[in-house]
Amino acid sequence: MTGGALAPLMFAALLVVLLTGFPVAFGLMTTGIVFGLIAIQVGIVPPEFFNALPLRLFGIMMNEVLLAIPFFTFMGLILERSRMAEDLLDTIGQVFGPLRSGLAIAVVFVGALLAATTGVVAASVIAMGLIALPIMLRYGYNRPLAAGVIAASGTLAQIMPPSIVLIIIADQLGQSVGDMYRAAFLPAFALIGIYVLAMIALAFVRPQWVPALPPEARIYKEPNGSSGHRSLALLSLLSAVVFVLFFRNYEAINLALGGDPQTPPPIDETIVISLLVTIFTAWLLAVLDKLLRLNLLSELARRVTFVLIPPLLLIFLVLGTIFLGVATPTEASAMGAAGAMLMAMARKRLSYTLLKQALDASARLSIFVLFILIGATTFALTFQAIDGPIWVKALFAQLPGGQLGFLLFINALVFILGFFIDFFEIAFILLPLLLPVLTLMEINLVWFGVMFAMSLQTSFLTPPFGFALFYLRSVAPAADYVDKVTGQTIAAFRTIDIYKGALAFVVLQLVMLGVIIFNPDFVLMGLGERPVLDVEGVDLFMPAGEGWGEGWPAAEDPALPDAEGQPAEEDPGMGFFGEPPAEAPAPQR
Repeated sequence: MTGGALAPLMFAALLVVLLTGFPVAFGLMTTGIVFGLIAIQVGIVPPEFFNALPLRLFGIMMNEVLLAIPFFTFMGLILERSRMAEDLLDTIGQVFGPLRSGLAIAVVFVGALLAATTGVVAASVIAMGLIALPIMLRYGYNRPLAAGVIAASGTLAQIMPPSIVLIIIADQLGQSVGDMYRAAFLPAFALIGIYVLAMIALAFVRPQWVPALPPEARIYKEPNGSSGHRSLALLSLLSAVVFVLFFRNYEAINLALGGDPQTPPPIDETIVISLLVTIFTAWLLAVLDKLLRLNLLSELARRVTFVLIPPLLLIFLVLGTIFLGVATPTEASAMGAAGAMLMAMARKRLSYTLLKQALDASARLSIFVLFILIGATTFALTFQAIDGPIWVKALFAQLPGGQLGFLLFINALVFILGFFIDFFEIAFILLPLLLPVLTLMEINLVWFGVMFAMSLQTSFLTPPFGFALFYLRSVAPAADYVDKVTGQTIAAFRTIDIYKGALAFVVLQLVMLGVIIFNPDFVLMGLGERPVLDVEGVDLFMPAGEGWGEGWPAAEDPALPDAEGQPAEEDPGMGFFGEPPAEAPAPQR
């Protein structure tokens, strides 16, 4: 038997093991070991084949990039369990509540903030399902729409940096996590914009689906009866002016602080620093207004500032340091975890129980990821040894349509696999198999990683097996209940309503996925201009008597031709230190 015949059997055996419900990590390990032993018995690989496995496993444990996973998970759990989501939804809901679709827009924005701070889909969907869904049902929102906007906003954690999914994809494709974050930033914000525009359109097309909050539900009011939105608008306008002024003058400020006049600051550095200065300015104005009792800001403006700015600062602490090159993703995730604990401590919500729960959940997820990676490494070692990549290349070479056909097939495959297995298993199983094909087709790996993450996000939302839908079903009311505020009886939430609402947002995500596939520059523009090394112009030889070692006699290289074009004769008379070379000892018998 040859490796080419064994590879499809190995892949088919893996599918059978996964369909039996056997744990994915141990299924991968078992398949890799069993078929490795078969390959040894039939002579495809040598008996010492598995000697390479410990080195592979040790390499996994030495991978510092994967350390960012427990840190980001811990950061997200601390923030979620310290009721940050509740504060954000309450505050942003009051800001947009007087408008039609206001609650839905608030859910989208809070979902984006939770995605950028927690990076975990389950935490985002469950938190918003517990907090936002009862409020939306209380005030008469369309049920499928309420379910769809909560589930879709929760899945933003798949594509929004610092997504754990993007870390795994970057690691499996051998790309920089920072580059993956930069490339995903614009598609993530574009998707958020599509959601918001859809909610605004519904306010005109179906106003009865998205009612505004009634006056009695607006809890922040000034002594004169006003809502305080005017004060918030003035603070926002002042912050925008600060941003524009700092953005336009950042190059001059950088020069005044000792920057290199020959190298202007990159655009991402300018944006990050400008936003940081703007956020700090708004926070400082709110603090001064409160300490000095100036009462220039309304209660709503102060509430928005003190609730919204700490998580924004945490986001810029994590992502800003990565984008600016100040910290690696692992270092930034550690700072984010420390910042989350400080935020919870400042609000007097950090307790021993909360800390224990967060550490326990982070450890469980980290062990889960590690075991899947060990299993995937064992499987990949055997699969590569029996010429599995050659079989995969031949398999995909028969697809019609070239690159486009290949990409459409991969998206469909990810779409289907996302119904049954988690994104960790999909990334660890599929990406190593696809990497040789991607390299052969000369597909940009960063762009492919962002497309892969967007496809995973869509599969998480697709009925009837999308994971986000199950998370929302677990917290949606399963029986009729009496609302504590209005006293009205709220009917139980049906699963079919969740499916209906999710379908509309699946269409919006497919539109975004199409933009990524057919316009790669939309993703790659986030990376900026990359210097290209001119290999032909590189001079590897330094003229004698110049630079380092000036004045030394030029050494004659016997491999170089002399002045007459003939190779120089080798002089065996002198050794390396100017002494006659020692004779080689006679071989021992």
